Formats: sequence, C-alpha cells, structure tokens
Amino acid sequence: MSTEHTSDPLVLSAADRWRLLLGEVSETSLGGYQSSMAAQMQQHLDWLYDRDLPTTDQVDKQETLHRQGGNGASTLTTPEWINNIETLFPKETVERLQQDALELYQLDDLVTNAEVLSRATPNPTLLAAVLKTKHLMNPDVLSMARKLVQHVVRELMAALAQDVQHHFNGKRSPARLKPYGSSKQLSIKETLKRNIKHYDPIRRQMIVSQPWFYDVNQKRLQPWQMIILVDQSGSMASSVIHSAVTAACFWGIKNLQTHLLAFDSEVVDLTSDIQDPVELLMQVQLGGGTDIARALSYAATLITTPKRAIVVIISDFYEGGDSHWLISQVAAMKAQGSRVLALAALDNEANPSYCHDTAGRLAKAGAEVAAMTPSHLVKWLAEVMAA
Repeated sequence: MSTEHTSDPLVLSAADRWRLLLGEVSETSLGGYQSSMAAQMQQHLDWLYDRDLPTTDQVDKQETLHRQGGNGASTLTTPEWINNIETLFPKETVERLQQDALELYQLDDLVTNAEVLSRATPNPTLLAAVLKTKHLMNPDVLSMARKLVQHVVRELMAALAQDVQHHFNGKRSPARLKPYGSSKQLSIKETLKRNIKHYDPIRRQMIVSQPWFYDVNQKRLQPWQMIILVDQSGSMASSVIHSAVTAACFWGIKNLQTHLLAFDSEVVDLTSDIQDPVELLMQVQLGGGTDIARALSYAATLITTPKRAIVVIISDFYEGGDSHWLISQVAAMKAQGSRVLALAALDNEANPSYCHDTAGRLAKAGAEVAAMTPSHLVKWLAEVMAA
C-alpha cells in the first residue's frame, strides 16, 4: 500500500494556499488558482464535500474547476480519488478525508471495492468501516480487508503492550540493590560509587570487585477475573476494536483470567478467540439492539470468586432491555464484592458519547462510571489488582 505523500504546501503560492483555505468565497478577490496542483487539490476536496451543495451549485463549480485546468470533479471515480489524494495531500489530511468519506457520506465502496481498498491507508477509521461492511464483500475483497485489519490491530497492540509492560512487569527500585542480576538490571552509577576505592591512579583504572544491580520490585498479584462486555450495536465499532485489542493484551497478564463478551440484543462469548483479535473482529456482527441487562446476566454466571472479579461494561448505555433488571444486577454484584466498571463509548478522538441518565443510575447502584482510553484502563486495572 502506498504511503508516499508527495505534496508540499510550500510549493504553493500564498494566494493558492489562501484560496484552498477559504474556498469559493475568495474567488472574486483572489481569482483562479496559479498552479495546477492547487486546482487538483480543490477538485478532490470538492468531489467529497460538494455533496452537501445543491446540484446547480455543484455544476457551476465543476465547470469553473474545469476551466482552471483540471479533469473536473465529476469525472473522478472512487478509486481515482483515493489514489490521487495519497499524492496530493499530507498523511494527516488523507486520513481525515478518508474518515469524512466514510463517516459523513457513507461511501462504503471505499472498503468494499478491491482496487480502492488496496490503496487505502490502514487506520482505525477504515478498520471500523470494514467491520460495518464486511458482509457486503466478496471473498477476494474480504481477504484484502483482513490484511488491513491485521495491520491496524498490530499497531494498536504494540502501543498498548507498552502500557501493560510498564504497569504489570515491575519497576526498578533504586533504594534496593543486590550483588547479582542481569545486564539489564546493572546500576552503573552505584557500581562506580561503591567501587571507587579500588581506583588505581597510576594505571588510571578502576577494578570492579563487586557490581551492583537494581532489585526489581515485582508486584505479587492475587488471582483476578476480568469480564469485558462490549456493546456491538452499530455505533460502537471503535469501542469493539479497542476492546478486542485490550482483551488480547490482558490475556498475557499473570494471575488475570480475561473473558470477552460482545452483545446487542443477544450475547456472544468471544473468549475462545481472545488471543487472535483479528479473527475475533472478523466475527463481530455490528448492528442490532442493545440489551445490557442480558449481557450482565450472562457475565454473572462466569464469576468464580466475587471479591476478585471485575466486570467492565463498554457501551453508550442506551439500554433497549429491562433497565430495572440492569440496575438490580449491578447492585447485586456490588453487594457480593465484585467491581463493576461502566465505561462510556469513546470515538477515535477519545470523546465520550453515552446516555447520561442510565450512567447516573448505574453509578447510584454502585458501578464506577468513567470514560477511559485503553491505556487508562490498563493503569486502573493494575491499581485495583495491586491494592
């Protein structure tokens, strides 16, 4: 997949840059574009964003662009558009254009057309679109989509794995040293300080009679159980992606038994595929209603040691099931000593979107209601298990 972005805004004149920024309102004062690249950039912006304009305005603008030396926005196909923006715009702009095409204008052929998909820049927005439209794909396109899923998941897991490593694999304690250890634990400063008395001024050498190493303060964790319930209704694609990646990273934590349940109006136990988030995501069926109470009821049957069980509900909390049953189950779990963490759905920019009324009722019943990124969830879990 192409990742080259050859456009450079510095090659554009100041007038062209202002013209791109201001749009058609600057046409009278600034006139037409001075470079063909700027005109092409405008054509590709118009191909997407002129969908909001009345038809007559679109026609007038396309004729103006044609006179400025382009092929005209109306002649672009989706494959041409996604291929051209890769060379016309910087990477950040390309990702935003792809995101708007998918989320604002529902241009599903961005991810159901093999030619388009092969040229797309892998990112979480495209991954969410794949999950929403994979049922429309033929086998060849689905195979290509799986590669895109693998690419994005690999990047997300690499980033989150660092947080897991940091919070669960212990930290160096400078105050505690020992006379043996691995090279990674060697304290150069303390070794030099404690062996300075062996310095030979004539030979200008120091003889290290005893190296010193950091003692690693490993956290001694009691066995815990975490049950993640993720809403897979149509608006929850981003949360489903991050839940799958988070659960896969949690799977490797010693003394933590992780379950992953996806729910809409039904409940699907995905725990058997938790180590393979790509396969897991390709099984998810986004859409349907939202029955949090039913999912919580299933989760209750999995709890083995209530006082060391954490139930994480990731949802927008627009409950379509029995809300009274939902609240009573949260209260019962709290009473038996389990922790219930209700996490509001987050979009790709980490903005929460949820039903405040249901969230408030969950909090009154004993749930801890919050908006956390996967990284924050890792830190929270480490603190709970170490307490």
